Amino acid sequence: MATQPAPAHSSPGADYDIAPASYGNMGLLVQLRWIAVLGQLVTIWVAWRVLGVGLPMAELVAVPALLALMNIGTWAYGRQRAGYSYLELLGALMLDVEALSWQLYFTGGATNPFIFLFLVQIMLGAILLPARWSWIVALVACCDVAFLTFDFRPLDLPPAYVGEHFRLYLLGSLACFVLIAALLVYFVVRMDRNQRASSAALAALRQQAAEENHIIRLGLLASGAAHELGTPMASMSVILGDWAREKTIAGDPDLAADVADMQAELKRCKTILSGILMAAGEVRGENPSVTTARGFLCQIVEDWRARSPGPITLDDRLGEDVPIIADPALRQVIGNVVDNALEVSPEGIAIATAREGDIWQIAVRDFGPGFAPDMIDQVGRPYRSTKGRDGGGLGLFLVVNVLRQLGGRIEVSNTEEGGALVVLSIPLSALAFTGKGAS
Repeated sequence: MATQPAPAHSSPGADYDIAPASYGNMGLLVQLRWIAVLGQLVTIWVAWRVLGVGLPMAELVAVPALLALMNIGTWAYGRQRAGYSYLELLGALMLDVEALSWQLYFTGGATNPFIFLFLVQIMLGAILLPARWSWIVALVACCDVAFLTFDFRPLDLPPAYVGEHFRLYLLGSLACFVLIAALLVYFVVRMDRNQRASSAALAALRQQAAEENHIIRLGLLASGAAHELGTPMASMSVILGDWAREKTIAGDPDLAADVADMQAELKRCKTILSGILMAAGEVRGENPSVTTARGFLCQIVEDWRARSPGPITLDDRLGEDVPIIADPALRQVIGNVVDNALEVSPEGIAIATAREGDIWQIAVRDFGPGFAPDMIDQVGRPYRSTKGRDGGGLGLFLVVNVLRQLGGRIEVSNTEEGGALVVLSIPLSALAFTGKGAS
């Protein structure tokens, strides 16, 4: 049974909700039960065949068989589950406690040194369960020990061991102590690791929720600004169109060129606003287009080459082209990375693209100073930037979160030759186009 941290439900600690790290912890209980099955069978065989102790074989062998069936049932029942409730963990522990009590009843009760194995169950209950549940395990174990102190089946020892009760008890105590020490170290360390992994996963989910909430506020702010700017920009577009038709301006090549430049820049501003509204969940009438991965990236590179002072090289190792939906948000993501690279490396940047299975990789390398060592682990967090200006770090923050929505990731590093390397990994299945043809 694989161990993996399971997410807690909306009301952590509730009796019927999934307990943190419960999937992995139930797996450890199953492992412990398999050890108990094997240990009990070996002990029964040695006592019966080697030492010649008379044992009620049917009663003793029934317990390992039952535990084995429970393990198989837990495995079959739990394959599609995300985790277990505290009540189910309590039930699993109580089964192990009562199975141990049954075995001890037929093998000497409290005179059997392996009665101290109850301490392992109590310890596991204290680790895995809330206080009110762990006290149940401790109380039941104490009641079982009290019962086994006064009522049990004595061991039927062969004549050679009749006078060696205390010596056998000491040897059994030594073996029990070593077994308990090994079990506690192994299982407590593993369970603590599961709890730490679950806590880390929960912290990551909280961080993601906070970042997504931040994105929502940014989207609302950007959407409002875009709407406010739309009206004056529309007025400017009309005015520039009227100016372009004026005979005085049309007859002056310099003025006509200036007006044309202003119209081009205004058109670019409208495109940027369209991207902002698209990212905020609103569309300015443009439909997503169907293209290919290579065509999509080449178009972005060509757009940036037209306004970059330095060269932009493209190393295309994509292989067979793939039709995709041209996601405007992804265009912004790649544009943000290219813009950041050109800002620190105006003499030029290098872009490479490749494919590994379903993953489309886009690597952007600059030749600037690279990332500060303490910033590499902070990339993608809002307002974490080395540029020293207000709002710094929001570009990569949006990059990280858009890629997260697509199921991708971003990796940043510094190259040995100098400069920074940013690698975007995007599942092609998230951009897949299954129709016929591409434009």
